[in-house]
Amino acid sequence: MRLLRGSCAISTDPQGSHFYIKGGSQMAEQTLTELKQLRAKLISEMRTILDISESEGRNLNSSERESYDKIDADVDNFTETIDRREKQARSEALILGDAGEARVSRKATTKAEMLDSDEYRSAFDKYIRYGANALVGDEARALNVGTNVDGGYLTETVLDKILVETLDELNIMRQLSTVITTASDRNIAVESDAAAATWTAEEAAFTEDDNAFTQVTLSAHKLGSIMKVSDELLQDSVFNLTSYLGKNFARRLANAEEAAFVNGDGSSKPTGVTSGATAAVTAASATVVTSDELIDLYHSLSRAYRNSASWLMNDDTIKEIRKLKDGNDQYIWQPGMQAGEPDRLFGKAVYASSDMPTTATGNIAVVFGDFSYYTIADRGPRALIRLNELYSANGFVGFRIFERCDGKVILAEALQKITMA
Repeated sequence: MRLLRGSCAISTDPQGSHFYIKGGSQMAEQTLTELKQLRAKLISEMRTILDISESEGRNLNSSERESYDKIDADVDNFTETIDRREKQARSEALILGDAGEARVSRKATTKAEMLDSDEYRSAFDKYIRYGANALVGDEARALNVGTNVDGGYLTETVLDKILVETLDELNIMRQLSTVITTASDRNIAVESDAAAATWTAEEAAFTEDDNAFTQVTLSAHKLGSIMKVSDELLQDSVFNLTSYLGKNFARRLANAEEAAFVNGDGSSKPTGVTSGATAAVTAASATVVTSDELIDLYHSLSRAYRNSASWLMNDDTIKEIRKLKDGNDQYIWQPGMQAGEPDRLFGKAVYASSDMPTTATGNIAVVFGDFSYYTIADRGPRALIRLNELYSANGFVGFRIFERCDGKVILAEALQKITMA
């Protein structure tokens, strides 16, 4: 079937030898990036037809020529539609006068703009589906802007947005902590001994007292994962591959991150909050935390940090604490009053993490304090590598994603903990 004006949906014949266009009403449902991807798929099909005849040292036969001409006409119609949409977008940007919209009317110049461009998104999506060898000309140049030193391509596309949003949603430590992005190791100066003012007599000399500082260094530890995707999913243009990769990788990274940000020992991974917090209370029991011990922990934290403080503990610990009562036989636990609002203990929000240790011998069962003094440092954007051959025998393509990050308590006195007996 020939392409009708305004058509854009593509399917193959039963043998898969040629792409056809159908459904004129579907044009409005296709984004500009999707149109470019469909056009690229057709161009690749034209190249396949030529390669077959050239490898056999002959000209195109009548059937091949007919198929080639049909695809060529379809490509022309796609190009016309794409050009028309781009022209309309530029015109609308000029009318709106909005700097963000007007950016589509000029060529991206900085690396940040290039990574945020439609060209990079289109090239990145094509790389995911077909590999680097499918990229030609401007597509290859666009993707190379995001080349990582380890050979991956930076995920600063829709994929990165999905990763960031899902990581923040699943990883409680990213919700509570201070998150920064660095290009190198970051040394953070921390006041270890604050100077004090002194009363002095009239005309007497002032007492000299300088602040003392230490440094906390945030480095970068590598975290990665490999996912296999079937050839069928890669070839299914309707399937949202970017969303699938983003959500699945984010879930894996979030689980590993939270475990390290809570309990990490600093060896090839971040240093957890349980290690960096100040040991304030030792429970009398190896398996039970009492209400008096929770009160002691609450008041062990300086008032300066208490205003923004919250609790972090395992869900099993929360279950036991919810049963505790005061001297008037009233539960000390305060359920959240509104949907989405955390429960409270002594007026402070309580958050659960499955990576917090349970109430067992020697474990750190509860951390209380201002978690903004735990800093997570992300070392640049995440990068994705397509593994073309590793799983090809079984009909899969592998994807490896990795990130570099670190996390540490910057000020130990801002976070206090209970250690079980």
